[in-house]
Amino acid sequence: MTNEDPTPGEAGDAGDLLGLADEVLGIATGGKSPRIEGLEVLQETPRRAQVRRFAATMRSIIDDLVSTTATADELDEASDRLEEIARLIAALPSGQEYQGFAEAANAGAAMASGIGDTISGYAGRSLLAEDDPERFAVFDHSPFIGLANPLSPPMRLRSESDRVIAEVTFGVAYEGPPGCVHGGYVAAAFDECLGATQSLSGMAGMTAHLGIDYRSPTPLRVPLVMEGRLDRRDGRKIWARATLHAGDRLCAEAEGLFIAFDAEKFQELLEARQAQFGTPS
Repeated sequence: MTNEDPTPGEAGDAGDLLGLADEVLGIATGGKSPRIEGLEVLQETPRRAQVRRFAATMRSIIDDLVSTTATADELDEASDRLEEIARLIAALPSGQEYQGFAEAANAGAAMASGIGDTISGYAGRSLLAEDDPERFAVFDHSPFIGLANPLSPPMRLRSESDRVIAEVTFGVAYEGPPGCVHGGYVAAAFDECLGATQSLSGMAGMTAHLGIDYRSPTPLRVPLVMEGRLDRRDGRKIWARATLHAGDRLCAEAEGLFIAFDAEKFQELLEARQAQFGTPS
């Protein structure tokens, strides 16, 4: 299917989109986002458990560093130790073993339409194979929901009927205004949540427009809840809306427009990524 080809449910409401998702996505039964489903079934192998442990430790270091009041001498000693760890990590094998689309919006029908059978993964395998324990590893390395990525807050996604719920607590590393989350991170979190939401349509798409209304400051170190819903679809265009709350207080709301794209364009992105990062050494 190309971006110009007509598809079932060319235009319709959220109910039509969920029906299309059930039809197209074997892994998205019940209108579930492939990314949410993927994270739920990702096996925590011994190696994956250690990757997540390492990322959690790094996340803690980042959070402590931006708020430390240590002296110059104390920081000097800590830096010496960190540099030793950095040299150790640099000497280990490197490269990406997983296929590179860690963004929720790109995890639509591509994951179930056979694209995983035609694109060879890094280390010469397709990581979308049914029997591969790392099939959904891409999601674990996401900069927003990935437990294996120290830059991730992390956000936790779940499906509830026709909605995507995201829960996240931002630490001090994400501070903008005093005691509040930087607006840029709020925007990026919306992009992640809306991307997961639009994938309920069964399409793989990229963000074309993201509009945000900031209603009140978003606090740091406070549990936040985002709720995303499919809005409408017109051909390749898919709209989704989301809100962000701290308790009962509305902090922000957003609308995203996503454009579905075809498997050939997706493969071009993967090939370009492999040319840039190479295969594991």
